[in-house]
Parts: sequence; structure tokens; C-alpha cells
Amino acid sequence: MAAEFDPTAPQEDPPTRVPLALEKALLAACMAAIALITFANVVTRYTTNISLAFTEEYSVALMVAVAFLGTALATAAGRHIRIGYFVDGRRPAVRRGFEVFALLLVILCFGLIAWKGGWLVWDEYDFEVLSPGLGHPQWLYTVWMPLLCLLIIGRAAGRLIRFLRGGDA
Repeated sequence: MAAEFDPTAPQEDPPTRVPLALEKALLAACMAAIALITFANVVTRYTTNISLAFTEEYSVALMVAVAFLGTALATAAGRHIRIGYFVDGRRPAVRRGFEVFALLLVILCFGLIAWKGGWLVWDEYDFEVLSPGLGHPQWLYTVWMPLLCLLIIGRAAGRLIRFLRGGDA
């Protein structure tokens, strides 16, 4: 009888041309920045009764970056969400077909988000939209969405190529 899968056990990263350390370092930096902003806000609020509410814009932008970077990591390592009900118990060829289909859908989905996000960034730049809290150009916050979508697409394409070559099963 095979051992049950333990989701808490450390898993090795797959071999990739561009090391996953890039996403891990950016992810750690974003999380550290969120923690520092939140800590500063709490300390300031309790010691001076002044709120640093303007830092919410930075926190939200960093949380979006964390979500996209985490998605890139999960996609590259093959840890993306699967619907096991439809795949488990099928023949290996059928499971492989579902995996290829899922990766193609990831590429399509994030391609559309990158395309529409690029137009959003351009509109915000062209119409000189300012952020509501700090008055910074809004495109400085949203430009990361299409760029990180391209990162996810690259990771999905890399995994698809590795998978089709017989690795990452």
C-alpha cells in the first residue's frame, strides 16, 4: 500500500532554467514589507493615536504581488489546484492529457489578464489617474499585474515543456 501524500512535508523544487529563487526572494521581500508596514501602523496607532492608513495602498499592492508570485511558484512546481475527482483513478495517459490541458488553460487565462492588464496600465498612464490615498500615479501600482502574469505564463510554459519531454510527472 502506498503512503499517503503529506502536504506539510517539504517538497523539492523541479529543475528549471531560471531558478525559483527569484520568486522566493521577491515573495520574501514583499511579505517582509507587508509585515513592517503593518507593525509600524500598529505601533504608531497605539503609541501616538495616529493612523498610518495611507500605507494601505502599499499593502494592497504588495498583497497582489504576493498572490501572483505565489501562483508563479505553484505553477512552476506543479502544485497548482487540481480537481482530483476527475483525474484520480484515470489511466496515466488521461491524467497527462488533463495536466497538459490545465497548463494550456493557465497560459490562456494569464495571457488574457496580461493583455487586459496592459491596456489598464496604459489607460491609467494616458489619463494620468492618481491613486486615491496618496495621489501617486496609479499605473505604478498596476504595472506589476501584467508583468507578473508574464512570469506566470513563462513558468507554465516551462512546466509544459518539461512535462511533454517526460519530466515533472
